Amino acid sequence: MVIQMSSVLSAERLAPVRAALEASNAPWVDGRVTAGHQGAPVKRNQQLDESSPLARELGALILTELERNALFVSALLPYRVYPPMFNRYGDGMHFGTHVDGAIRTIRATGQKIRTDLSATLYLVPPESYDGGELVVEGDLGSQSVKLAAGDMVVYPATSRHQVRAVTRGQRLACVFWVQSLIRDELKRAQLFELDRTIQQLTQQGADADALVRLAAHYHALLRLWSEI
Repeated sequence: MVIQMSSVLSAERLAPVRAALEASNAPWVDGRVTAGHQGAPVKRNQQLDESSPLARELGALILTELERNALFVSALLPYRVYPPMFNRYGDGMHFGTHVDGAIRTIRATGQKIRTDLSATLYLVPPESYDGGELVVEGDLGSQSVKLAAGDMVVYPATSRHQVRAVTRGQRLACVFWVQSLIRDELKRAQLFELDRTIQQLTQQGADADALVRLAAHYHALLRLWSEI
C-alpha cells in the first residue's frame, strides 16, 4: 500500500531545512557511500554526510514533526525510525531500479532496524525541477510519485522502486525507513482502517459506549499482533 501524506512539514518548518541544504557549506557526499552491493551500480546522487551535525540537527527536526503527525502514527504504527537522511539529485542524476535492504544499522548506536516501510519527504516544489519521479512497482502496476514540498509518500520497503533522472533543476528530499510494531502489511492496514473508522465515528458523535467497545477491539488486536 502506497500512502501519501500532505503537509508533513509546514512551510514554516520547511524553509530553514531547505535553506540549510542549499547553503554552500552543506556537507554533501557521494550517495553511493550508503548503497549496498545491489544499489551502488545504479545510484547516482548526493546525500548529506550522515555523521555531520547538520544531518543530525535536521533529522531531529523531522522526527519531532513525525511524532506529532497523527496520520503517520496511525498508518505506520512505528516502533523504530531510521535517522532521516537527505539526498540531492542534480542534472542527470538518478537511482535505478532497486530494493531497499531488509536490515539497516543505525551508525550512531549500532542498533539494527528492520525496514518494513520506506518514506520520501519532498523538500522542494515539483515545478522547480523536471524528472526525478519516484516510481514504485506493486502488484497492480507502477505508480509514479512527485509531490508538493512538505508532502510525503510511504510504501513497502519490499517494493522495487527507482528515481528517474532529473533533467532540470535540483530535487531535494528526505528519506528514511520505519520498523513497524506490526510486521504484516495486511494486519497493519486492517488496524489503520479500524482506527480511521473510530475517528470518523467520534467526529460524527456516535454512541460513546459503542466507541469504547470498538477501541477495545482495536487495542486487543494491537496487543495480539505487535512484536514487542
